Amino acid sequence: MSTAVRPETHFSNQSKPSPKYLVERLEIPDLCVLTPRVMSDPRGFFVEVYNRSDFAQLGIDCDFVQDNQSKSVHAGTLRGLHFQTPPFAQAKLVRVLTGAVFDVAVDLRAGSSTYGRWCSAILSADNFKQMFIPRGFAHGFCSLEPNTVVAYKVDNFYSAECDDGIFWNDPDIAIEWPFDSKDIITSDKDSRLRAARQFRSPFVV
Repeated sequence: MSTAVRPETHFSNQSKPSPKYLVERLEIPDLCVLTPRVMSDPRGFFVEVYNRSDFAQLGIDCDFVQDNQSKSVHAGTLRGLHFQTPPFAQAKLVRVLTGAVFDVAVDLRAGSSTYGRWCSAILSADNFKQMFIPRGFAHGFCSLEPNTVVAYKVDNFYSAECDDGIFWNDPDIAIEWPFDSKDIITSDKDSRLRAARQFRSPFVV
């Protein structure tokens, strides 16, 4: 399942519209892309990328406890598909500081009607978009430009014991990456991740 994005004014029926963010729900409704309001003038711009109160009104009431950042020197660098298992499962809020990525989330929640399906969005330094990924999803991205820098918040601390993942090019998931597989650059660790059918999900809806 590839990226189809439906513009919405709010994230859930219980949330309230925010004048600071445009929220777009993906085909898997628990995934969303948020675009903050950008104020520009001849000097440059100012943007508020995160406000806990505003996000809570939008239905994203996470207690983010850690910020991570990565740099991908070459276009076609792929990181993923990663997640942490309970009790250290993580929700993520992902954005790009420099360059652009093809950002992907895969539903791994047992009992979900969209289990094994994926959604994606293009996040870039120019479009200011952020992708919110709840717990129970695998996450990965592929850099579209050289020297791409990605920053993301997580709502649980890193745990080596709970660190896990599934293979980025799993044919059962069939993500339509923007590069041929022979041109993808990935780590040895990510190239050895298990197939989705070998994974027994601890996540439930």
